[in-house]
Amino acid sequence: MKIMCDKQKLYEVISNVSRAVSPKTTLPALEGILLRARDNTLYLSGYDLDMGISASMEAKVAEPGEIVLTAKLFVDMVRRMAGETVSIESDEKYLTVIRSGFSEFTILGIPAEEFPEFPTLSEVTPVSVPQNVLKSMIDQTLFAIATNDSKPVQTGSLFEVGGKELRVISVDGFRLALRREPIQSEEEFHFIVPGKTLSELTKLLSDEDEMTEIQVGSKHIIFKAGGYSILSRLLEGDFLDYKAAIPGGTGTTVAVGVRPFIESIERTSLLISDRLKSPLKVNFTDALIKMSCSTAIGKAYDELECRGEGPELTMGFNNRYLLDALRASGCDQVKLMINGPLSPMKMVPTQGDSFLFLVLPVRLKAE
Repeated sequence: MKIMCDKQKLYEVISNVSRAVSPKTTLPALEGILLRARDNTLYLSGYDLDMGISASMEAKVAEPGEIVLTAKLFVDMVRRMAGETVSIESDEKYLTVIRSGFSEFTILGIPAEEFPEFPTLSEVTPVSVPQNVLKSMIDQTLFAIATNDSKPVQTGSLFEVGGKELRVISVDGFRLALRREPIQSEEEFHFIVPGKTLSELTKLLSDEDEMTEIQVGSKHIIFKAGGYSILSRLLEGDFLDYKAAIPGGTGTTVAVGVRPFIESIERTSLLISDRLKSPLKVNFTDALIKMSCSTAIGKAYDELECRGEGPELTMGFNNRYLLDALRASGCDQVKLMINGPLSPMKMVPTQGDSFLFLVLPVRLKAE
């Protein structure tokens, strides 16, 4: 293989493709990026057997060929090179010379045959969503994905297509995030995408309204956006019946500014840490939200204005869960809907129903 290409573009592509590379594995090829050069195009792929990212870019291909190069080393080399173009040349013994400007590296590559093939999807169901919409939906639900494996199916987000609507739902046992958007699809189906895939996908999605093509198979899914293909296995199992988990009716409704609420929680939480745990005591009235906490090193109190309706009530919350939901709202104001001190609190936009977050309260000790 013998090619030459633009250094900056190469660095951008291999940085993104390397997100799917295994950091540690018994199969050396999985720690590398597969390079395939032909027809003046360089194809690059990373794959950890759960998720794969592939892309292509223009290159002057003097000799077609393919090789696997260790991802971390390859990315670091290209990043530190000073030239504007990079040449890559490998021989039949996989000895690879990478040159740019006055810099030259010689490393041993891995045969391309050792790199596992991406799975092929059968019986694909297609759906298209604008990149900025999909990015927003993932960003607003990612915080509620479970991080432990006690319920593996909850380490991903449920995607539901139906009624000309796409819904993304995440749950972790303490909170729930639901995001919905209208889409052009008559189909009805659902699938569960791992949180790791969604976390990497959102970094590759742009804030433009170009379409993301989604191809859903029985065990795998492919997202195509911005010149990248992201392949992922799907999670199997029964997701929580989230509709049954959302409480109906409302006793107390509170409208509050997101930024002031976040700042007030952060001030009151200064005494809370991993070592000094304490619930945040939150008192909702028709005009004020009063917050306090007490730990071994002292007490904190703060309050902020709100517009409330319904009976006054006091609840306990994990401060981090409240902050995660508020930061994910992306709104200037939210509406809090509460049925009682031990009922999950609903957080919704003041206009429309694009999202719904549930935050479970913490039982407060009797003082």
